[in-house]
Formats: sequence, structure tokens, C-alpha cells
Amino acid sequence: MPPRRTHPVANRALAALIEQAAWTHAALARHVNAAAAVNGDPLHYDRSAVGHWLTGTVPRPEAVAAVLEAFRRRLGRPDLTAAHLGWPDPGAGPPDDPWHGDPVARLATLGEDDLLNRRAVLTAGTFTLAALSGLAAKARVPAAAEVAAEVAAGVAAGAAARITSGGRAPARAGAADVTRIRAATAGFADLDDQYGGGHARAAVAAYLAREVTPLLHGTSGRRRPDLFGAAAELSYLAAYMAMDAGANALAQRYYISAVRLADEAGDLVSRATALRSMAVQAAELGHDKEALALAEAAASALGGHGPPRTQAWVTGMRAEAHAAAGTRHDALNLLHRTERQLERADSRPESEWTGNYRRESLEHQIGLTLTRLGDHAGAARHFAASMDARRPVERRTRTLIGLRAAHAFLRAGDVERAAVTVLGLSEDVRLVASARVRGELRELRTAWQPYRRTALVAEADRVLRGA
Repeated sequence: MPPRRTHPVANRALAALIEQAAWTHAALARHVNAAAAVNGDPLHYDRSAVGHWLTGTVPRPEAVAAVLEAFRRRLGRPDLTAAHLGWPDPGAGPPDDPWHGDPVARLATLGEDDLLNRRAVLTAGTFTLAALSGLAAKARVPAAAEVAAEVAAGVAAGAAARITSGGRAPARAGAADVTRIRAATAGFADLDDQYGGGHARAAVAAYLAREVTPLLHGTSGRRRPDLFGAAAELSYLAAYMAMDAGANALAQRYYISAVRLADEAGDLVSRATALRSMAVQAAELGHDKEALALAEAAASALGGHGPPRTQAWVTGMRAEAHAAAGTRHDALNLLHRTERQLERADSRPESEWTGNYRRESLEHQIGLTLTRLGDHAGAARHFAASMDARRPVERRTRTLIGLRAAHAFLRAGDVERAAVTVLGLSEDVRLVASARVRGELRELRTAWQPYRRTALVAEADRVLRGA
């Protein structure tokens, strides 16, 4: 129950929404803090702050965005605005829908906001389930004829475009430009996997906003699909790096941009890739229903076609999502299908930026799925196999999976194996700039507190205390 009030309620609208949500003041504060944390902007409100809001205090803009998102999720009301909370409305109206509007203009603005660290990224671009609801309508798979029509329309629009970016006129892209963009994306991807998404993100944003988007505005004809496909790959990488750095609102927008650019290119494989990674993001944030819908949308985009390696990548995510949804039989069947698809893959993994899926990737996916099914001993074995098979360039991935292996060993009762695993990762943990790695480390150190008197655990905790 809310505490007995000593000051009258001035904000009746907020009070009514709190009552409708059946929240205490402390519960509202917790949900607001959680919504903000997802976007990499930690808040630390408690019930006293909610009391101040009810008596007329208006929080700062990023807190308003977090309060809105908390109520939207609780009440299923994506239309809520600041005005519904009894606070001044900046005039932005309902939440911005990133699935509509000019995809190139949106990408240019997103890249500039990211590069300049504008607050708009956190306030107007809050990670929101509203962008995932109605997925069937907004992220549906277009028919082949529809894709062709959209690409043709885009070619015409590109020919007519005379939009400037960064003070420069749009330029026409050739085959060499596409090659350079893809080479830059590969270079940035290597840095990401070695040092984490928190490293070189500003460089990716600058390259995307100031080098790539002017070409998107100015290019038409036969080069346009290739250029938009290359831009989709770079937007996807920017999304993945932002997610790894803990900027989930930004990552969500970049992923949606990747889907829309892939549609402009008529590239269903790239579309499936972006939707699949949106499913990963939703799963890691605890939105299991949305993760399943996104994984199924990724599979629908492929329609049973595409490279077997990419099909396996998507099917593996479907298995994990079904495990989280409690459909154990479907999850295990999908894992078997994933293995069969991977066995049929005849391409080299390095030849496919989408679905660069190897046996060690499958081991990781099995570990995640078994964790969802409660088989922690089995998950630990598969995580460890994935970690041990990783190449030196995959430092961030190896570290992340290694920490997951350690946590699974701990849950399975093998405390010393958990500690030994972490000690083997101590140098990599220090080198990697990854919010996901830091989160796994915090969860693990909290979980092994009852075993702190164990010599190996004490040593691991001491070594990693400052990591």
C-alpha cells in the first residue's frame, strides 16, 4: 500500500494510472529504473520520488521517457504520452514509429544522434515493446512481387532525390563504393569481436552517417540494391555494437533500420538476419513473447530458402525462443533441425556475413536452450565446448560464453569448475568493453557469494574485483 500522504495529490492523472496499474509507489519506481537501465541510462528512483511526482514535481526528460515506457508495458497502452501522466507534453505526440518515414533520413539522423551522444537517442528513442507490437503488420514478410515493386519505387525515388547531408550534395555510388563499405564493415566487425561493442562505436556512427547515407540519397539504377544491402549490413553491425555496449534503445532503432534497408535492397536474407538479432536482444532483456515472435518472423522471411548456414542460425534462435516459451518438445526438435541444416552447409562460414554460423555457434545455442529448459549441467558442457573452440579474434564472444559456462557450472553444483573457468578469462575480461560481459560477470559474482570461502572462488573473486 502507498504510504499515508502528508501533502495533497496535485497530479491526479498520474495517480489514476498508478491505481490502474495496481502498483505501489515503490513498484512504480522499480519498473521505471528497469526501463531506464535497458537503455544504458541507469536511474535510482524510490517511492519517495514517486511521492514528489504526485505532488507536482516533473522529472527530467529521460525519466519521463522511462515512466512512459513502464506504463505502456504494464497497461498495454503504446499510445501514452507525457500529457497522459499529467506532465507537460513536448508536442511529440504518440511514440515515434521507426517502421515508417524515409528510411534513409531516419538512418542519417540516428547516426548523427549516436555520434554526438544526443539525449534525443535516450528520450525519443527509448527501447520500447511498442516498436515490436504489431510486428505482423510492420515487419511482415513482403511477397516477391511486392519486394520488386518497392525496389523499383526506391530506384525512382533515388533518382529524384536531391537531399543534402552534412552540407554535401548526395553522391552516386559505384561498385567500388559498395566494396569499400563492405570492407569497412568487416574491419569494424573484427574490432567489435576482439574488444566489444563499447570500442570504436563512434567511428561506426560517423562512417554510417557521413560517408554512407549521402550515397544512399544519391544512388539509383542497378547499383542501388547492392548499396542498400551493404548499408543494411553496416546498420546491423551498429545495432549489435550498441546492444553489446548496453545502449538498447539505440540498438533497436539500428536493427529496424537494417530491416528497412534490406527491404529496399530486396534482400530477404539480410532482413531475416536483423529480425533474428532483434529476437536475441528481446530474449536477453527478458521479453520472451516478443523474442519468439521475432524469431518466427526471421524464419518467415527466409521462407525455407537461403543458405543452409543462415537457415541453421535462424532455426537455432527459434529453438531458444521456444524453450523460453515453455514448449520443450518444439525447442528440442528445432535444435535437431538446426544441426541437420548446419551439416548441409557447404559454404565457408567466412563467406557469409549473415549467419556466420559454425559448430561452436551451435554449441552456444544449445547451451542457451538447455539453460532455458533447466538443464544446467548439459548447458555447461555445451558452453564450455563453444568457448574452447573460439578463435583468437573472437575474444568478446569467447569471454561472454565463458562466463555463461561458469554460471551454468555453478548452477549445476560444480563450484570449482566455475571458478577455474572464470580465472582463465581474467585477462580477456579486462580488455573487452562490453556491457553484456559486465552484466554476466555481476550476475556470476552475486550467485557465488555463498561459496566465497572456497579457495578457488575467493581467488577468482579477488582477481576480478576490479575488472
